[in-house]
This record gives sequence, C-alpha cells and structure tokens, in this order.
Amino acid sequence: MKLVVTAMVRDEADIIRQWVDYHVAQGADAIIVTDNGSIDGTAEILQGYADRGLVDLRHDPVQRKQQGTVVTQMARDAYTQHSADWVVNADADEFLRPVDRSLTLRDVFERIDTGLGSFTAPVVNMVGSIAESGAGIDRLVWRDERSNDELKERGVLAQPTHNAIHVGAPDITVVQGNHFVSIASGGQPPAELAVEVVHLPWRSWKQLSNKVEISGRAYEANPTLMPSPNHHGMLDYRRYQEGSLFYYYAARMVTEAEAVTGPFTRDESLGEFLAGLDVDRSAYPADVGASDERTGRASAVGVLLTARDAAARRDRDRAQHAYETSSARIAELDAHARGLEHELEVVRAELAAQRARKVVRIVDQLGDAARRIRR
Repeated sequence: MKLVVTAMVRDEADIIRQWVDYHVAQGADAIIVTDNGSIDGTAEILQGYADRGLVDLRHDPVQRKQQGTVVTQMARDAYTQHSADWVVNADADEFLRPVDRSLTLRDVFERIDTGLGSFTAPVVNMVGSIAESGAGIDRLVWRDERSNDELKERGVLAQPTHNAIHVGAPDITVVQGNHFVSIASGGQPPAELAVEVVHLPWRSWKQLSNKVEISGRAYEANPTLMPSPNHHGMLDYRRYQEGSLFYYYAARMVTEAEAVTGPFTRDESLGEFLAGLDVDRSAYPADVGASDERTGRASAVGVLLTARDAAARRDRDRAQHAYETSSARIAELDAHARGLEHELEVVRAELAAQRARKVVRIVDQLGDAARRIRR
C-alpha cells in the first residue's frame, strides 16, 4: 500500500515543518507540495525537505485562486508518478488523524478496502487563546463543538465541510477546497478505521490576517470565480478591509475558563504526537501571545460586532420575509384580478351573444310580419 499526501501552500512557515514531520511519521510514502509564491520562507523550508527526499516540491507562483486545478494535477501525479493506492489532499493547517490514536495513518490505510473508491473525513476545528503569531499546536487544544447557530453569534457561518479522500487514479478531479472528488464513494471505512481532520484555521493574528488578505486578492484577480458574498473567506476579507477582522478573530477563539464550561472537548493528542518525534523541535516557531489588555478589549469588541451582525441578519431576514410575503400576496391578487378579467370577458361575450340572438329574433319577427302583409 502506498499513501500519498498533497498540499498547495503559501506563507505557512509557522506550521509547515510540523505538518511535514507529522505526515512522514504517520507513514506517508510521498508528500507532494506546490508552493504558491510564498514570501515568508515556506519555500526554503520545503526545499530543505525536498533535498532530503521527503517532499516532491513544485512551484506555482500564480495567485488566482486556482487551487482546484493545482491539487487535481498533484492528485493525478500521486498515482502516475508515485503509484498511490490512497491520496489525501490537505492544507497546511490540516492533520488527518486516526480516531483511534493508537493507530497511524499507515495502519489505517493498509486495512481500508480500496474498493470504497472515496470517502469523507469530518473536519474538527481546534480553538484556544489568541496569539500574535505561532502555529498554536500546544495552545489550540479545544475541539470546537459549537452549533452552527452558536458559531454565527461569533462571526463564523458554520462548522467546516468534510474533506474527501480517494484512491489513486490518473483522471481524478478534485474540487476546490478538497471537499469533493470525481470518484464515487462506496461508503465509509469501518468505525475502528475512522479518520478525522484536525484543523487549525485561526492559528494566530499574523497567520489569519495574511491568509485573508491573499485569499481575497486572489478572488479579485480571478473574475471567473464568483463566491457568495456570505462565503466565509469573503466575509473575513471585508472585515479585514474595514479594519475589524482582529476583533472577529478574538471573538471566535476561547479562553481556558470559557472552554471548560462551553461546548468544547480538550484534545492535546496532536501536540503530544509531535513531541514524541525524533526531530529538531527547536526549528518550530514559538507562539507569541497577545497582551491581556489587547485580548480582553478585542474579545469584548468582537462580541459586540458579532451581536450587531446577528441583529442585522435578523433585520434582513425579517425584511426578506416581509418582501416575500408581500410579493406572494401581490402575485395572488394579480392572479385573482386576471381571473376576474377573464370572467368579465366571458360575461361580455355572453351579453354580445344574447344581443346578437335578440337582433336575429327581431329580424325574423319583422320578416314574418312583412310576409303576412304581402299575403
């Protein structure tokens, strides 16, 4: 069995070493990475791994939100160049983990039937305290189990969509975001072989603000992509542009005190796994926390902003409902008016027919009278 992992990355220097080390230790036979024009040292870090034969490194500096095309090519190369039986397409902030932590990915995929074709893995967001910079692997240790309604109150639309995992194939197509693939699914692996994606989407303020800016500009540079105005990336990009994104970042994270009483479960297994590896951990960038004053103020402002947004959504929903209701009533009245007009036309036609019949009878009567006079 050959397991290949792919990723398209940009400016991930805070976490890329951990990501590669993790997947090597989990038993990946090959790791294909396309660097998308990083300027923070990510490409140089990856080159070091490539020099050791641990990463198949490619470069695509074009930034037009072409992830689907790039990942599709890497997924195909995973089969044609690396003979992959299974392919995992991930992001640098995603760590695919066996639910049974005593197993490795190699243990799992050696036992999953390739006849499944493809299957999906749930994505679990990890949250914790905010920081100015750093990967946060030992800080973001709370599994975010908030409902979608609770997340909306914190400026997040919903829990993430599952990721798709697939067998190797020369003609595979991966949809942007890694959530869907062209190979049909034959079901899910048995429960004892289940996997999940541990996701660190909001590692630090530095990471988030940079990611949002470059993602928003990439969408602007590719007019063929038309994300919804409510797309999470576009929402954050508008917040970034108006200068309020930091407050939303603070609002969606949690303090230790909040986490222990909320819908969160502590999970330090990723950090513990990395701590057990025989690698140079001194190369991993350290977290730089935010000051208590900045954290407290930002969280309070973020809560106010998300409350404002929630109220605005409710107002929009009410206005939309009123509009739809009035539009439906107008359509109903319009249909009724058309029905009345049709009935009126029927009546007019009947009256005209009656008049015509009456005229005919009068003419006939006059004709009869004339004939009697002539006799």
